Amino acid sequence: MRPHDLDPATLHTLLVVARVGTFDAAAAALFVTPSAVSQRIKALESKVGQVLITRTKPAEPTDAGRVLIRLASQWEVLGREAMSELVAEEGDDDPVSMALVANADSLATWLLPALARVQRSRNVVFELLREDERHSADLLRHGTVLGAVTSDPTPVQGCRVVELGAMRYLPVASPDFVRRWLSEGFEPVGLAKAPMISFDRKDTLQSEVLRAVCGSGVTPPAVFVPASRDFDDAVRLGMGWGMLPEAWIQESLASGDLVSLSESCARSIGLYWQHWALASPLLEAVTDAVVSQGRESLTHGGKLRE
Repeated sequence: MRPHDLDPATLHTLLVVARVGTFDAAAAALFVTPSAVSQRIKALESKVGQVLITRTKPAEPTDAGRVLIRLASQWEVLGREAMSELVAEEGDDDPVSMALVANADSLATWLLPALARVQRSRNVVFELLREDERHSADLLRHGTVLGAVTSDPTPVQGCRVVELGAMRYLPVASPDFVRRWLSEGFEPVGLAKAPMISFDRKDTLQSEVLRAVCGSGVTPPAVFVPASRDFDDAVRLGMGWGMLPEAWIQESLASGDLVSLSESCARSIGLYWQHWALASPLLEAVTDAVVSQGRESLTHGGKLRE
């Protein structure tokens, strides 16, 4: 089979099914019948000789399906860019929709201002997905997004990687929490009972520090707070100890509102921008904005946005 044997409309149908999760929802989005969606997918599967998407709820792409979904996503962006260039007056065409993924702390500090600048000068809207920085590159592999802020420096096949910088985290707690739970210091006896705050179950940063201090087998009470600002608030309210970006908390450490528990347990997480290697002026503009803002913020210390 040759590349031009693939029908863009059929590929787009596969992309929509993967995005919305069911054939019925895809049919509604495409203004066709569910039977038409099913026939298009079957025809594509027959052409490539592989099952492309599971008939479950929600429908899930197979490995072969992800390859074609990635192609469909790239085709969609390049096609919309081409149409925008053909339109005589700016704004007459629908905006390009670009899906990106980043970790919560980047979203809470430096990433949105970079994307806002792009959106003011380009006919684009963004779908922003939040994912742990250690897992965000998976969305590139699956064809879900065009670009990712990730801690993975190894390029996904077909992608480019640019280093942004590093975010340094310190274990901290409120003074009242320290007096109640860690009066003897950041030691195994207190840490075994002191509540520990994690972002979600993918967040292993606190657990890694805990293992470094206490070894394996220590399971303190866990508090899960899945938002950067709320995580910060939870630490300040004494709900537990947690790892916060050092740049956010310099004033609070100096004033005594927060207590640094152990400088030796600080952790730095390197961040990278990975994006598909497309000949796309829009993606290049996004990359320039993200890299410039990311490097400046991570060098000088990104503050939590008010």
